[in-house]
Amino acid sequence: MFASIDLIRKTAARLVALFALLWLAACEPISLAGGGGGATSGGQNIDLSAPVPVALLVPRGGQHAGDSLLATALENAARLAIADLGGVRVDLRVYATGGNPTGAQSATTQAIADGAKIILGPVFAEAANAAGVAARAHNVNVLSFSNNTTIAGGNVFILGPTFDNTALRLAQYARRSGKSRILVVHSDNVAGQLGSRAIQKAVSASGASLAGSVAYEFSQPGVVAAIPRIKQAVAAGQADAIFMTANTAGALPLFSQMLPEQGLGPQAIQYIGLTRWDIPPQTLDLPGVQGGWFALPDPGKSAAFRARYNQAYGTDPHPIAGLAYDGIAAIGALVKQGKRDALTGAALTQGAGFQGATGIFRLRPDGTNERGLAVATIRNRQVVVIDGAPQAFGGAGF
Repeated sequence: MFASIDLIRKTAARLVALFALLWLAACEPISLAGGGGGATSGGQNIDLSAPVPVALLVPRGGQHAGDSLLATALENAARLAIADLGGVRVDLRVYATGGNPTGAQSATTQAIADGAKIILGPVFAEAANAAGVAARAHNVNVLSFSNNTTIAGGNVFILGPTFDNTALRLAQYARRSGKSRILVVHSDNVAGQLGSRAIQKAVSASGASLAGSVAYEFSQPGVVAAIPRIKQAVAAGQADAIFMTANTAGALPLFSQMLPEQGLGPQAIQYIGLTRWDIPPQTLDLPGVQGGWFALPDPGKSAAFRARYNQAYGTDPHPIAGLAYDGIAAIGALVKQGKRDALTGAALTQGAGFQGATGIFRLRPDGTNERGLAVATIRNRQVVVIDGAPQAFGGAGF
């Protein structure tokens, strides 16, 4: 058994690079700029007779592998969105942050001195926090690409998908589908702890019941040691679903093998994943994930954006490039209404939301966001959508 586990772990290790950049945005330690406060009317008024000055902060010059490629993808997506605005004029200026807080603070200060009325980016949480601090002194709002909810609030809004949004979508679907007693299984690292809190909050909000919670050390021995505790917790809590924070680059391959070996396979209990189980495609081959549920952006809208980007630039977009498109789309939609206060907090958080690269989204007064997500499962190693993404807020899934 351990030989096969090692093989799975080696396969998963090759996938870490894909996820590392995405989760850096979620897991960097930060010091709050916004302090979790709600946005009201803060933000700059604009001159409707002139192009709207927008600063795009990208991690060009950063130390992480792929920072330059990510910077280019974000700029490409932003310019693609500008081309789709239908008459709204945007003066986009791009600033390199080096992927660090000092660079982000300097870039923000320079951008505002150059006339920027709103900041789009940066990616990483510490850099976004620094940008927020620098922009707050000038009453300028920041639309960051981070998904770290701890930096949201005040003048900082995050565009990245959040655990809270995903967990609530899945918990509500589970409750409607008859799964009412949910066991949470999470790693003991920062991402796992944040994920666990999001799931527990979502379970309560959905009307389901928490059947228990099992934490595991984020290591191969830690996962192995957790298996009997999970089995015991399922029995004690009479759980009919296991909601995991694990992803392919972490514990999911092990759980998908070892839980079925203990009689807790997909036929016996419903698996639910907080992360995408269709990325990378190799995940679909794991026998244990067949029948599991996870959330993903609107597949139709996502495919259309990918095709448009590929046609314009000859390559597929980076996984988070669509966030830059979303930021410009929101700015353009608000400016199109012809109001000078289009970039204030009150305007940015209007309830109708916006149409983005991968579906509908809206910004919340606390600086977080809500996105229209589909629920999918895996059947015969193929992704099958079982509950489509809503096309407007107030519809299915919300």
